[in-house]
Amino acid sequence: MDVLLLRLDAPMMSFGAVVVDQNNPTWRFPGAALLTGLLGNALGWDHRDTDRLQALQDRLRFAARWDAQPQLVTDYQTVDLGQEFLVDTGWTTRGRREDRKGGSAATGTHQRWRDHWANGVATVALALDGEGAPTLDDLERALRLPARPLFLGRKPCLPAGPLLLGRREAAGVRAALAAEPLANIGPRHRPARIEALWPLDEGEGAASEERYDLRDWHNNIHRGARRYAVGLLEVAG
Repeated sequence: MDVLLLRLDAPMMSFGAVVVDQNNPTWRFPGAALLTGLLGNALGWDHRDTDRLQALQDRLRFAARWDAQPQLVTDYQTVDLGQEFLVDTGWTTRGRREDRKGGSAATGTHQRWRDHWANGVATVALALDGEGAPTLDDLERALRLPARPLFLGRKPCLPAGPLLLGRREAAGVRAALAAEPLANIGPRHRPARIEALWPLDEGEGAASEERYDLRDWHNNIHRGARRYAVGLLEVAG
């Protein structure tokens, strides 16, 4: 199996989990929808490319591990949308206005508690099941020269360096992840255990975990779950 290896290294990352009211938690590992959006952004797609994004998510196979254990940080955010300079304004994305649509969410003071992983380094192995576009060649080219700046979960979470480590041949994404040496971050920062997540059909772990990490791209909502194996991974080197 052809596999791409990615290194996720940033001061802060967020792998968005199920949101409850104003609380925005994060998964322990990146999810399918997050990786789909990351790859789609590298390819130059946007949210209107629903068929392509859905097809990519359906084919995506991945495994992930922590090379350096992160710390959980909760970012408290608040804004008073009733302030004069915020009335009738909107964010601009690539030259297009995206104004608020009104209603109770358009005014007043808003509070958010958003979880992030700080000072961690993760490695991800990903592959594509089946045939079609994009190919792994397309993803490799896009990650080497992204169409847009990439971020790891939220726009402020900018990577510290290029994401693509390279391309490997392995029996599966779990095997590729185990064969890839740990990030060269010094012995003081090496974790005592290498925590990892991988597809259930590539071997049992210490446990399995159901994650609601799928997105219905056509209806612009998160819906659907997959079960993954989780456990300790013996890494070469």
